[in-house]
Amino acid sequence: MPSVRPPEAAKSRRIGPRLAAYDERKSIRVGGTQKRSTRSLDLDFAATDSTAVGEYFVEDLAKRAGVEADYVRRLVDLGILTPDATPAPGEPRTAEGRSPRFASGDLRRVRVLKTLDDAGLPLEGIGELIRRGDLSLAFVDQPSYQRLASLGSETFRDVSQRTGVPVELLLLIREAMGSAVPQPDDLVREDEQPVVAFVKFLVDLGSRPPVLERSLRVYADSFRRIAETEGDWWRTEIQMPLIRAGHGPGELGELTRHFTEELSDLSDRAVLTLYHGQQVQAWMKNIFEGVEATLTQAGLHSRLDRPPAICFLDLTGYTRLTDERGDEAAAELAGRLSRLVQRTSGLHGGTAVKWLGDGVMFHFREPGQGALAAIEMVEAAEGDDLPPAHVGLHAGSVLFQEGDYFGRTVNVAARIADYARPGEVLVSQEVVDASDSVTLSFDLIGPVDLKGIPDPIRLHVARRTR
Repeated sequence: MPSVRPPEAAKSRRIGPRLAAYDERKSIRVGGTQKRSTRSLDLDFAATDSTAVGEYFVEDLAKRAGVEADYVRRLVDLGILTPDATPAPGEPRTAEGRSPRFASGDLRRVRVLKTLDDAGLPLEGIGELIRRGDLSLAFVDQPSYQRLASLGSETFRDVSQRTGVPVELLLLIREAMGSAVPQPDDLVREDEQPVVAFVKFLVDLGSRPPVLERSLRVYADSFRRIAETEGDWWRTEIQMPLIRAGHGPGELGELTRHFTEELSDLSDRAVLTLYHGQQVQAWMKNIFEGVEATLTQAGLHSRLDRPPAICFLDLTGYTRLTDERGDEAAAELAGRLSRLVQRTSGLHGGTAVKWLGDGVMFHFREPGQGALAAIEMVEAAEGDDLPPAHVGLHAGSVLFQEGDYFGRTVNVAARIADYARPGEVLVSQEVVDASDSVTLSFDLIGPVDLKGIPDPIRLHVARRTR
């Protein structure tokens, strides 16, 4: 099998110095001699099941891809799909009378093409680009594209009857994976089966369906953001540099295939590791609260009854600034703000709950620590040449649901932030009462009528004690 690696002399010219350097980094030294990594450019991708021939007839391929058989035949007529020409045992040697057969990679091609077709791109135009050599779908034969799974043999209704999981919960699995909500009689995809098993296990443990639904929606939103960020990285850091170097879309799959398998493997491991790190933090919180409650019940500890605080930080003039400087400047500004607030809030036991375009919402276990963090973030924003920040904090009970916090405390904190002037940290009386830090002082403004809040709120300006 010939190597898919381009000639060494032409490599830098063809794929650019940064991507060419990747292959040099994959050379490793063992016992004083240099050997190629098993994940180098010489990987034999043709040996994967993606290119195994003769697995499906037209009807099988259509059923597994979720399309009509005539749709597959149309793709063949357009020259987008090419059936295997090798006769199966017992078939005639000539093409006449032989049933066309397809590889599993063709199943993935059909799924990609159906998505493009549904989005309004003309199949005839795609076929013309492929005939010209300006477009290639060969990249779906790479191992990482095995996640473009086929349909199984059971419907969602069938699985519900077999497992006892409510069909409404099963339908949500596909939505959580980024696709449109299916119907009960649609076939379940093979890649959805592990999630079905997970949900069934939780249902069997007695978990309530509404709680599981909220969990799936949180998973969906979090992984969507991860996937979109990763996709944007691929476009800006890999795809566009190759296109600017003069390569056409039809070449990109071949130029990147030497590292995509390792990239996919490392990405999967990194995401799982980061998730486990967040799990540990959540577990430690539960452990702490459980031990604290047990000590309190035994009379061995007196728990400080402090409500949590919700904090909103906004950047003054952010929208106008992004309108003037454009999206790239907005992204750069958001990145600097993210690094600043994540570091500072974490040092004070806070968590960034969500990003709001021109600001951030935080949850702090200790209101006093929240006020200190807010002051430090406002000062840091000024020192980092960011637009002036203003902050509002309120302490009280909150409802936690789907990874977010809700309730009157959240609404009041948001209104306090709206009232704060640039460079100002405003807090409610509840924050003052729950703070015992000697490094803080509070200057009373007085009762203030805030938009949407029925009763006046006593507000204070929080300052660091010099």
